[in-house]
Amino acid sequence: MEKKTIKVTLVKSPIGCKKAHRQTVLGLGLKKIRQTRELEDTPAVRGMNTTVYSRERAD
Repeated sequence: MEKKTIKVTLVKSPIGCKKAHRQTVLGLGLKKIRQTRELEDTPAVRGMNTTVYSRERAD
């Protein structure tokens, strides 16, 4: 059975936002604008994505 994945792309700089949001972006493995990561679709990743939804795009 295939594991479901989610693509996450950083579209806005984390500079100027809350420290917790910057740490969440790093926790998702995103360091540069327009960098895309394909992560396993788990409740933890979805929660992190919800926290910083204004700074990234999920496909």
